[in-house]
Amino acid sequence: MRFAKLHGAGNDYIYVNGFEENVIDPSALAVRVSDRHFGVGADGLILVMPPVKGGDVRMRMFNADGSEGEMCGNGVRCLAKFAVDRGLVKVERPGQTIGSSRAGIVRVETEAGLREVELFRDASGEIVKGSVAMGRPILEPSRIPVRVEGRRAVDVPILVEGQGLAMTCVSMGNPHAVFYVGSAADWPLETLGPKIERHEMFPARVNVHIVQVVSSQEVIMRTWERGSGITLACGTGASAACVAGVLTGRTGRQVLAHVAGGDLELAWPSDDAEVRLTGPMQEVFAGEWPER
Repeated sequence: MRFAKLHGAGNDYIYVNGFEENVIDPSALAVRVSDRHFGVGADGLILVMPPVKGGDVRMRMFNADGSEGEMCGNGVRCLAKFAVDRGLVKVERPGQTIGSSRAGIVRVETEAGLREVELFRDASGEIVKGSVAMGRPILEPSRIPVRVEGRRAVDVPILVEGQGLAMTCVSMGNPHAVFYVGSAADWPLETLGPKIERHEMFPARVNVHIVQVVSSQEVIMRTWERGSGITLACGTGASAACVAGVLTGRTGRQVLAHVAGGDLELAWPSDDAEVRLTGPMQEVFAGEWPER
């Protein structure tokens, strides 16, 4: 089975061309290929599939534990690059923009809805950057889902391992819990992340994000992803953090998020607008996986 490994700000996935390859059990395959010692090593597996609802291409994403996710902001950008680079989707190349050349737009079907990814090339013609409208944030607790009373879950308390914490919850098609801390580097994400992910307040589990505010336009983030553990970046999580910053008054509507794998640009223009995520992506290598 042929595959390629791509990453967006360090959030890496194994990509398989579902137009040509037939993956019978993607959940089991995701576990095998994601293993960083005995597999290829990745945060999960993404299948690039033919569209069924009017898009250009369809995404199915599986976390490293084999569970299927609804959306991935870094993954969907890389998928668009993969599809264009391999000729699965044809895009136009309209004129120049500042510092890069627009490669066009790819419409990707996801479990969270249709996402349009705008691609940009560098001077050599390589697709190196993508910008995607991530959809409108879902703030009603029952739809996130989180077991909280009221219209929104903003700075609500949660008890974890005897510690009282405050969180703001947002869904970007998948559930997120955002915690503001003094130092993201010092917070025990390795131990508390899995406890929060599977906390009884989250019936569908949750992605956990630790955010340190640098200024109203800049934050530092660390992420524990549902089903994958600590990752170098999370696009839907960075989008949720942008929304959470506005809801709590900690940051503005445009934010630069410093994540372990690089920088992501976020914008939430108004309460009824979609969040836009912009960031880099790169193909690391391609190879063949011996099916057993």
